[in-house]
This record gives sequence, structure tokens and C-alpha cells, in this order.
Amino acid sequence: MARQLIPILDLRRQYAALRDQIAAATSAVFESGHFINGPNVEMLEAAIAAYVGCSHGVGVNSGTDALHLALRALNIGPGDEVITTPFTFVASAEAIAMVGARPVFADIDPQTYNIDPLRIEAAITPRTRAIVPVHLYGNPAPMHAIMSIASRRGLAIVEDCAQAIGATIDGVRVGSFGDAAAFSFFPSKNLGAFGDGGMVVTSHADLAQRVRSLRSHGGRVKYHHEELGVNSRLDELQAAILRVKLPHLNAWIELRNEVARAYSAALAEHVTVPQELPGTTHAYHQYTIRLEDRDAAQRFLSERGIGTMVYYPVPLHLQAVYEPLGYRRGDFEHAERAALDVLSLPMFPELEASERDAVIAAVCSLDTAAQLA
Repeated sequence: MARQLIPILDLRRQYAALRDQIAAATSAVFESGHFINGPNVEMLEAAIAAYVGCSHGVGVNSGTDALHLALRALNIGPGDEVITTPFTFVASAEAIAMVGARPVFADIDPQTYNIDPLRIEAAITPRTRAIVPVHLYGNPAPMHAIMSIASRRGLAIVEDCAQAIGATIDGVRVGSFGDAAAFSFFPSKNLGAFGDGGMVVTSHADLAQRVRSLRSHGGRVKYHHEELGVNSRLDELQAAILRVKLPHLNAWIELRNEVARAYSAALAEHVTVPQELPGTTHAYHQYTIRLEDRDAAQRFLSERGIGTMVYYPVPLHLQAVYEPLGYRRGDFEHAERAALDVLSLPMFPELEASERDAVIAAVCSLDTAAQLA
């Protein structure tokens, strides 16, 4: 196998551009001696909430905990059902099970890979309490349709925005449509820390206060605990780093979109390229194509030094951990087909034009390779 020349992601390039600012920000934290729930966390919480268009932000230690604690704050638990997509990272459903509720899957739209509102409607039962739509790959889910369903059926919405910070629908940023939203600051995300981190955003003051209590061992006052909580705090160091990065986020998203436009213009005749709903802005956390014989294509590209990834090869309803839910192969045909066909190409703001063009040339040459096979 050839040495990988063009990585799917290179975080070192971003760090190199911000090294001095990050050094100054982290040094200030070291000098302060304040490492937990300090001023950087508070300022980042306010900044992310304002960026998304919500009133409150609550920093936690991961995107998974952001989902988990948002659901707990909504009093969702044993006996309840929560609808989500089977084509996503495991955390989307894991958080539902962590509060004792049952994940209920609804198939995806094969064009966008996001949950299909019609399938949501069909999955609702008297036990359904909430919907967790995922903005997969940074592509906004159809929130207006989902909100209409939730309003008519009296359901809560927790948006999974782990991959989609900065994406918009009709100019409004995702994360501001539901009762609450969960963001991840995992290093590879569009706004990534140097370790784990996450945040719940909401415009409901009572919900934000409940999450703050839950993240700190279930107490609003130190050493006074009202319920069983967890230890889930965003580190002051990570908050300082994220505050350095946040002002660059919109420019980075535009650079991702520039790469995506070049990819789509060149590749649309060769593979299925990402589809965006009218009125939306994709954040392009991943640029994901779809093609026949995906595994052979991935090997071909790897031999030519092109880094790729499959997000995600096994739908959640076919994972061993969810076998007790009783789902079977064939239950969600679109999710299962996508898991066999999708392949994500190199996508990050610092990707050079020459690298982008090399990726395009390699993908276009798949046609010739297939004819010669």
C-alpha cells in the first residue's frame, strides 16, 4: 500500500497557523491557576450560545454527555421512547439508552442521509417523548418538517449538532430549532479542542439550569446535591483554545464549502455527490460521495495516496449493542444501502488546491480503473 500523501484531515496545519495565539491563551490559564469552571468556560458558553442563536450554553466534557444531559434535563427516562436515525455515530442512540429510554430508529432520506420526517411520523407511539435529529456530515436535517411533527405530537427535540456547527437553514443556525442542542468539540470537528469537550445550548433557562446541576454531581450549590448527577465539565484549557478558534470558524466553513464546490463540479458525472436542501448551508464536516463497489474504490484511492474514511460502515440497528431492540437486516433499507456505498474524501480548510485537484483526478480515474478491471 502506498504512503498516504493527502490525509482526510490534518490538524497540524490549523495549529501551525494559530500556534502563538494558542500558546498565549493556554499560558494565561496556567498562570491563573484556575482550571475548572473558570472565566474561559463562562465566556465560551456565552459566545457559542450567541453564535448559535440561543440564550444559554452549558459546557460539558463531550458531545455524548451533551446529548445525555439534555435528555435527562427534559425528564426523559425509563419507559420512554426517543426517535433517531440509524445512520449516525453511536452516541446519538447511546445517549438515549443512557437515560433509560428506548432508541427507536427511523430510516433516512437517501439523498441527504438525514432522518426522513415521514419515517419519524410512522415511528411515533404513545410512549414517544422526543426526537433526536442528526445533522449528518454537517448537512442540516429538515428541521421545519421535524418541528411541525414535534409540535403536533407534543414531542421534545434535541438536535445532534456534533458535526454541524455553523450550518444554517434559511439563515438560521442549526442548534436553535429544538428545545436543546448538543455540540461536540472533539479535535476533528469543525470547531475542535485539543481533547474532548461539548456543550448544550438552549433558550430555556430552566433546562440550562438543570444541565448545569447535572454536570456538577446533581447540585446547584457546592456540597449540596439534589439528585444523582455526573462529573462532566468542560476544561478551562479547552475553553481557552476554543475561544481562540471560534472567530475563525465562519472563514473555515467557507473554505470547506469552496473545496466542496470544486469537488462537486468535477465529480458529479462520476459519483453521487452531496445533496443540499434548498435554503440550507452545509458545514461540510465531511464531504461524502456515494459509489458502487465502495471498498474497491477506497483501496484504489489509498494506493494513490488519497486518505478516505467510511462514516459509518454498520448502521446502529445492526450493531451488537442494540440487538435487544429486535431490529433486523432489511428494516431500514436506505441506511443499510448508504452504509455500503458512502466514502468521505479529504476535507479541511487548509487543504491545498493542488491536493484537492489530485483527489479529483484520482476519483475521476475510478471510471477507467473499473473498465480495465
